[in-house]
Amino acid sequence: MNNFAGSIASSSSDDDSSDEDDLVLHTLSSAARNRVQQRGESSNTEKRHRISIVRDRMGTHEFLVHDYFAPDSLYDLSKFEDQFCISRKLFLRIAKDLENNYAFFQLRCDARGKRGFSTLQKCTATLRQLAYGIAADASDEYLKMSERTGLECVYPFCEYVIEFYGNIYLRHPTRNDIEQLYVAHEAKHGLPGMLGSIDCTYWEWANCLNTWRGQFTRGDHGVPTFILEGKAPNMPFVVNKHQYNCGYYLGDEIYPKYATFVKSFSFSADEKRKLFKLAQESAMKDVERTFGVLKQK
Repeated sequence: MNNFAGSIASSSSDDDSSDEDDLVLHTLSSAARNRVQQRGESSNTEKRHRISIVRDRMGTHEFLVHDYFAPDSLYDLSKFEDQFCISRKLFLRIAKDLENNYAFFQLRCDARGKRGFSTLQKCTATLRQLAYGIAADASDEYLKMSERTGLECVYPFCEYVIEFYGNIYLRHPTRNDIEQLYVAHEAKHGLPGMLGSIDCTYWEWANCLNTWRGQFTRGDHGVPTFILEGKAPNMPFVVNKHQYNCGYYLGDEIYPKYATFVKSFSFSADEKRKLFKLAQESAMKDVERTFGVLKQK
């Protein structure tokens, strides 16, 4: 039973992850890092009397498998993605990696021989907290998992996701990565030396800590928000026999007039500028679509 997630993953998905899975894993790794950093701020030190409740963990696991993970599951793949905010293939990939590498996410019994929670139960409780910002005990009725256990799942999950995926999705780009970006964008957009498109969007931070709300709230939004930022790495490229030291990002008029930001022309006076304006604005749609995917996830 403890290898259930791994057996499904190996039979229902291949080893190659899609671009969307990579995007979700990058976002998940970043969210996990933020949650770990906030752990000390949000911990509850109040002692409460614990009431012992007998929970049917085995039955809950079987219900979960029947609803979402069995070959003839009650809910199909689209419904799974609606509920978990990621695909089932990616969920099982994460569950398999955690189960194979970390004892906490393996099915174990305590000293009394009492069965613990399965990998699927722990990952389900954690991902729903991260995806929806719900309380730790919000899934108690369905997963039979107490608030204390729900919190105990979240922090190891975040730490292990950072440890396992961080070197892939949270690292700085290498020279080889940048060269591949140059080649890909030049082939797709006809823009040599382009690292990508840059834009910003205000993302509402629904679970912002009370002590931080003031510094993350703008008057024109009224709620805590944050934006994504980046910088151009030092990587030379050559155009028209002229060498440039840094690649560039496509941007719009809100960004400063830096050499690493290439903007469209406000007024296209000739055909050459009109053609560049069309290519620049067309390529900028990539980052806008990416923000749409992130917000849906």
